[in-house]
Amino acid sequence: MKNFVQLVALAVALTVPAAAMADSGSGNRTLFIKSAVEHPDNTATFPLYRGTSQGRTVWYILLDSSNGDDAAALGINVSEKLANARGTTAVQKVRIVNGVVDFPATVDFRPVRQVAPSSPGGFPPSVAEPGAVGEFGYSPLIQLPNGTIRNAPHLANTTGQADKIVNLDTTHGTITYRETMGFQNGKTVRYVSTEASNPVAATLENVTFAPALDVAPSPGNDDSNSSRSLLAAFINGQTGANNPQRQGLNSALLDGLDPLNVLFWNPEQDLYSPLWDVHLTQWSAQSVASGRNLRQTDFDDVLDLAESGRVTGPGGARFGPSGFIVTCPIVSRED
Repeated sequence: MKNFVQLVALAVALTVPAAAMADSGSGNRTLFIKSAVEHPDNTATFPLYRGTSQGRTVWYILLDSSNGDDAAALGINVSEKLANARGTTAVQKVRIVNGVVDFPATVDFRPVRQVAPSSPGGFPPSVAEPGAVGEFGYSPLIQLPNGTIRNAPHLANTTGQADKIVNLDTTHGTITYRETMGFQNGKTVRYVSTEASNPVAATLENVTFAPALDVAPSPGNDDSNSSRSLLAAFINGQTGANNPQRQGLNSALLDGLDPLNVLFWNPEQDLYSPLWDVHLTQWSAQSVASGRNLRQTDFDDVLDLAESGRVTGPGGARFGPSGFIVTCPIVSRED
């Protein structure tokens, strides 16, 4: 049994931005979420919105919309694919009461996140308990009365606030939140993780556990008729905080740094969605033994590795969807 102090120390470490992960494009980036202000410490400030849920005050942000005009007006990402989740239980239907959004369900922020790596590989964790849990029916996806689908994650309410919040200013209506580093098409991206449909993933991402997202269509499909995009999360990449080839959930657990996931699309592309269909990715024993488990930055390259047999799903399973979603809207991308 891991010492509780060690658990707390590791939990804190996993929430610290990856200072050792140099962003080669830090001076030249495309900001997709125009309403956000990014900071050099890998945090971003967003407009904060007040809503209600069963008579309780909730605080949320807006990150994506299925409607282009709505997205432009709010300064957020457009993701037309979110409309494909309309009518499923992955979406909360909301009311507008005196201009305030009323949500059927919100989040319980009272749990204490606990996480510890397994020995010796780190992943899967030996302990994984998320620090926030959605109420029954909670999803960050909401359907407005006009049918528009927005991504509106709850980050604070009467039970507390999300662990990744750096500053919550309800008076001035702003919130500063920790970003996560990753890669897309060979370039660095910064995104904000807010929910996961799997409790272990929610713990590792330090976000809200929201199982309702699992019914969003469709696993393994990121075409225009799906509401998902594809993401590769390595589970046995190289480790070491100062290792330029470091990558993976095992590194996140052992090194306390971002896992450097590989995302398929960005918000300038029609197939982008903030709902990432996670593909847990395992290097073959031969690749690990020969030191060929190198950092990957392009999802197409991961697909090539899977075709050649150099990577698989966990335990040698066929490379494919692992059965859960993480919501990670991309904020910016290296130019």
